[in-house]
Amino acid sequence: MRAFISLDLEGLPHVVSREHLFVKGALYAEARKIATEVVMAVASTLHDELGVDEIVVADSHGPMVNIIVEEMPGYVRLVRGFPRPLSMVAGGKGADFAMFLGYHTKAGTAGATFDHTYSGATVDRLEVNGVEVSETILNAYLLGEWGVPVAMVAGDKALIETDVKNHLPWAVGVPIKESFGRYSAVSPGMEGIKKLLREGTIEAFRRLERGEVKPLKTKTPVEVKLRFLNSAHAEVAGLLPFVERLDGKTVRFEAKSVEEAYKTFEVLVFAAAGVTSIVNR
Repeated sequence: MRAFISLDLEGLPHVVSREHLFVKGALYAEARKIATEVVMAVASTLHDELGVDEIVVADSHGPMVNIIVEEMPGYVRLVRGFPRPLSMVAGGKGADFAMFLGYHTKAGTAGATFDHTYSGATVDRLEVNGVEVSETILNAYLLGEWGVPVAMVAGDKALIETDVKNHLPWAVGVPIKESFGRYSAVSPGMEGIKKLLREGTIEAFRRLERGEVKPLKTKTPVEVKLRFLNSAHAEVAGLLPFVERLDGKTVRFEAKSVEEAYKTFEVLVFAAAGVTSIVNR
């Protein structure tokens, strides 16, 4: 059996400062240690207690080199590096099930740490077929198109109580931090976190065995609406002949599949980041 784990940082316990999130940040080493311990709590449970023989972990925050490599056992295959095709779900195709760790809420969510959608520097809102999506739902849609169900989401309590509850009710939600605001939260100590993750992993596996977990699907063709933070981002996106500019900051496009939509969205975000880099140079 093959498990796929996608790891982000903003929804991890005790990660509350911007200094946790960047390679040169003063607290980045602490965040890396937390991320590695969280992954191992789940991976070791899957392998040692539940008999999952192959585990693919996609390191999926920022430069995507956050996990401490020497701490990974031989049964883990680690996806690292950025940019890469299909970003946070690279390596997920062909898995029997997926788990999201350290995930956060979508942009504009109150009472949530580091709320954003994919790119906090460029994206204000993302809709797929009329549904405003977080990274959790966007990634679950793509995995769902591949027939891979999301069995567990561990992250910000605000995410568990909104998107997971509303769109992935069959998935085990494990709140590993409760946010007071964008830069503050409370979490149990790491031993308590590991216990929550072990229990959540076992429950998720039991639900899989009972056939209760299913892939998240959306219709095709896929309509995407993307509202940027800056009108210049939309201006550049609108240069593509298949992208329609709806207003100063919002564009729309259609794709034949979720995978095609995901890739197009990635390119538009990269283009927006390029615009920002050129302007600020």
